[in-house]
Amino acid sequence: MASIKQKSITLHDVAREAGVSLITASRALGNPDRVSARTVARVQAAADAVGYIPNLLAGGLKSRRSRMVAALVPIISVQQFLPTIQALTEQLDRAGYQLLLGQTGYDRARETDLLNSMVGRQVDGIVMAGLLGDTPARARIRAAGIPLVETWDTTEQPFDMLVGFSHLDVGRAVAEYFLSKGWTRVGAATGDDQRALIRRQGFVEHIGHEVATAVVPAPSSLGSGRQAGAELLRKDPAIRAIFCSSDTLAEGVLTEARARGLRVPEDLAVCGFGGTHFSGYLAPTLTTVHVDGARIGAEAGRILLERCRGETPSPGVIDVGFRIIERESTAG
Repeated sequence: MASIKQKSITLHDVAREAGVSLITASRALGNPDRVSARTVARVQAAADAVGYIPNLLAGGLKSRRSRMVAALVPIISVQQFLPTIQALTEQLDRAGYQLLLGQTGYDRARETDLLNSMVGRQVDGIVMAGLLGDTPARARIRAAGIPLVETWDTTEQPFDMLVGFSHLDVGRAVAEYFLSKGWTRVGAATGDDQRALIRRQGFVEHIGHEVATAVVPAPSSLGSGRQAGAELLRKDPAIRAIFCSSDTLAEGVLTEARARGLRVPEDLAVCGFGGTHFSGYLAPTLTTVHVDGARIGAEAGRILLERCRGETPSPGVIDVGFRIIERESTAG
């Protein structure tokens, strides 16, 4: 039996079903920020009713826009990056853009491969968790004119736009906090990624002397936190306070302390980093350096979209800062 070829559903069918012009239907589906929310809902309902699926590739060829933005993170499951990705996704979605998510695995070679792939896919913009490395992809991104936002870090010479904070200042702030408590016999449990090591550097510099340190592979985990806690307590059984490069690492240190019968914070104080949601529900609750990850994602999305519209973001470099949230693990 010969197959029956069904009639292709086009944008004309959607416009007719919705009772709007072809250009209005096109804008409602491709540039929803240019028409009213009521019209967008009406056109989308019509598209659903007739079974219309837009040809995004064809639209991209005509407009020279892919309506896609790439976001690169070290590890997708790392808790501190999740609010950033969620806020960025929501910001882009409202403007009719889709997010492509890539995982670098703290590997510069992998990062380069992903960036080259995203340039080849002609994404309209790139958002990175961290700073763009010294890679051949830099020249390709520049030549292609792709807007790029570096996040979760800071530098005096950003590649393009930046939304972040100083990791060196984080380490110094935690050191000042420890010193204000009278704690000088302290240690650091840190991942081996660059940003974590910079936080340790600031911490040690401000403490004023070398401190016991346990370095674990990134991304850190509860298990590696326990190992780091055990290592630090072997190096200095009388250690008074530990600064951890992540809340997950700090949770492991807390667990190791409890297993050894140590009282927190009376015998050992612990501070994490990241301001993750679970940190306020541990027992004891965890003191942490809070960074507004959702704001980072929202601001990155905002300035990237401004550039995509041909505007000049103001400002193009945003320091979101950080704050220490004191809880039971150091209070007392």
